[in-house]
Amino acid sequence: MRIAFITAGAAGMYCGSCMRDNTLVTALRRLGHDALLISTYMPIKVDEEDVSQKKVFFGGINIYLEEKFWLFRHTPRFLDRLFNFRWLLRWVSRFAVRTKYSKMGGMTLSMLRGTHGHQRKEVAKLVEWLTAEKPDVVIFSNALLSGVIPELKRALGVPVLVTLQGDDIFLDALPEADRKKCIEQIRENGQSVDAYISTSRYYADFMAGYLGIARESIHVVQPGINLAGHGGPAESRGERPLTVGYFARVCPEKGFHRVVEAFITMRQTPGSPVAKLKASGWLGENNRAYYNEQVKRLTDAGLANDFEHVECPTHADKVRFMRSIDVLCVPTVYREPKGLYVLEAWANGVPVVLPAHGAFPELIESTGGGLLVAPNSIDELAAGLARILTDHELRERAGRAGESAVRERFHADAMAKETTIVLERYVRPAILSATPA
Repeated sequence: MRIAFITAGAAGMYCGSCMRDNTLVTALRRLGHDALLISTYMPIKVDEEDVSQKKVFFGGINIYLEEKFWLFRHTPRFLDRLFNFRWLLRWVSRFAVRTKYSKMGGMTLSMLRGTHGHQRKEVAKLVEWLTAEKPDVVIFSNALLSGVIPELKRALGVPVLVTLQGDDIFLDALPEADRKKCIEQIRENGQSVDAYISTSRYYADFMAGYLGIARESIHVVQPGINLAGHGGPAESRGERPLTVGYFARVCPEKGFHRVVEAFITMRQTPGSPVAKLKASGWLGENNRAYYNEQVKRLTDAGLANDFEHVECPTHADKVRFMRSIDVLCVPTVYREPKGLYVLEAWANGVPVVLPAHGAFPELIESTGGGLLVAPNSIDELAAGLARILTDHELRERAGRAGESAVRERFHADAMAKETTIVLERYVRPAILSATPA
């Protein structure tokens, strides 16, 4: 199959959705499919080989100018290309990441309106390019990109699918009036969508109600990771204390403050293990003050020397980090639809302690790769960390179970094969119906 996969750059951040999309397209190519990964907004940022096309559609600078100024809705394409150079988009992304989601309601709605919005000429560019590429199927990485789908469906007539992997997180940050209008427009655009793919059963069930989608139209394909480089012997602990690890974007929604609170609570509880907290993941300037607040809390608790933040700019750095911890804890505030960091920890034999919400229960209950604790309870999170750190047999058993599950089920090739099975349900009937009798 020739598969066009439309993904969204995340303003220079390492983004779980971008990383999943990049891994999936790479694995689809290994299976022999002609898979294209097309970036929108900004170039994607991943810690593996970037397989996306060099051309970026709906470039962040152009869509902003078209939203704010009437003139830029009518400028010639050669001028638009000046604002679409990848180096310029990457430079601008350092400022774009500071923009609050709550301020983006107007632009989001305009984008969702497609040919009826301020970015209509960007819709035309993508549709023209895809028409020339002649894909058998087009997949969008989220429903927020769905404004282009009605025109794309009219022009190409091929099956179009949408991946659901976190759309509500952005939508819930919008003012209520904007959110309501955006959801209504997504539902209208959905009339041109053949099917959806969700990254977990939880998220499929949730988004069916959230967006008013028929549940039977949502297929579940759990994420998988590229196993290259993962595994091998864990770092020798030697004299170092047991270590709690946090690996995710350092921000409130990922729950960095919660793991800090739980770590402090655990260390201040009589009889608790002597342990260290080690954190890594993308830290943007917009969350620098938040990060400093958490470090101050650790300092005030007398635990500054038991905390370490480690930069992990490369895949090898990430693997080294995972091999240097004894348990991973990312206690998200929102209900996580994927949890790639869980799979990355398991790939290196590291168990997890997580809140019992989102995709976490179906991951842990099906593998035995860690412990679930009550969401929003710092005391239970602290107790869960203490238990897995002190029960060496439990920790080793959970780590082995997680590693076995990743190598059997949650790897990139499995994700690609399951995705192919879903796509063939829509592509083959479309080809047959287009073949003259």
